[in-house]
Amino acid sequence: MSFDLPPVRGTLTANKDLSALTWLRVGGPADWLFQPADVDDLSAFLSALDAAVPVFPMGVGSNLIVRDGGLRAVVIRLGRGFNAIEIDGDTVTAGAAALDAHVARKAADAGVDLTFLRTIPGAVGGAVRMNAGCYGSYTADVFVAAHVILRDGTPATLKADDLNFRYRQSDVPEGAVLTHVTLRGPKGDPEALHARMTDQLAKRDATQPTKDRSAGSTFRNPAGFSSTGKADDVHDLKAWKVIDDAGLRGARRGGAQMSEKHSNFLINTGDATAADLEGLGEEVRKKVYDSSGITLEWEIMRIGEPD
Repeated sequence: MSFDLPPVRGTLTANKDLSALTWLRVGGPADWLFQPADVDDLSAFLSALDAAVPVFPMGVGSNLIVRDGGLRAVVIRLGRGFNAIEIDGDTVTAGAAALDAHVARKAADAGVDLTFLRTIPGAVGGAVRMNAGCYGSYTADVFVAAHVILRDGTPATLKADDLNFRYRQSDVPEGAVLTHVTLRGPKGDPEALHARMTDQLAKRDATQPTKDRSAGSTFRNPAGFSSTGKADDVHDLKAWKVIDDAGLRGARRGGAQMSEKHSNFLINTGDATAADLEGLGEEVRKKVYDSSGITLEWEIMRIGEPD
C-alpha cells in the first residue's frame, strides 16, 4: 500500500516484520510501524494521516496472530512514553503500554488490590480492550476511565458505558489508540497482596505452559453452547475440557501444537507459521463442534493477510 505519512518525532519504520513483536513469533510485515514519542506526537500524526489509511493499534503482541502475508496498515505501538504508573489512594493511573504484571505489583506496594492482573500476559491497554480477567475478576470490575486518541487525532475520555464491557470484549472505537487507563481497586495489606500473587504465579506455572511460545488462552470458555460473551453467560464449562473430550490435547499441525500441559494453549514448538497456528485452531473448532455441538470462539485476535 502506497501513501504519504506526516512527519513525526517518534519512529516510523517501513515494511516492519511483526513476528518479533508477537509472543507467538509469527507473522509478516506491516506497511509501516509508528512508535510515537508521546501523546502529542500520536495526536498530530493521526490528525494529519489520510483518513483512508488503515490504522492498527498493537500492544505487546501477547494475544495476537499476525498472518504470514502481513498487514496493509500503519501499526501503532506505544513504548516508554506510555508506561508510567501513578497511584493516588485507591486509584491507579497507568500508561496503556504498562505491563499488567507491573501494574499489579506497583498497586500492591501501595495497598491497592489489582492482584488479578498479575498473571495476565500483556499490557493494560490490551486488558481494557479485551476486558481481561482471571480468578473471577475482570478489568471492567476496577475500570474508571480510558483516555484515547481517536482516529482523527482527537483526544477523548471513555467511561464504562462507552465501552460496553462483555466477556473478553469491549467497544473501543475503530482506529482509536488507548494512551492511559484509570483503575480503582479495593484496599489491602501489601504483604498479603504480594503473597497472593506469589501463590497465583505458582498455580499458573504448575498448570500452564509458561515456558513455551503461546498467546495465552486460545478460545473463550463456552457459555451454554457458544462462547458469545452475553451478559448472562456462565463459565462452568471450560474450553480445555471440550478440547480434551474431542481428543485434541497435544494435537499438531506443522510447528503448531495444542499444549500437552493445558489443551487450550496453542503453542509454537519452534518453526510454526501463522497458517499452522490458525489452521490448527480452526481444526480444533471444527472437531469440537462435530463431537459436542459446541462452537468455540477465538480469544486470540487474528489480523492481516495470508501469505
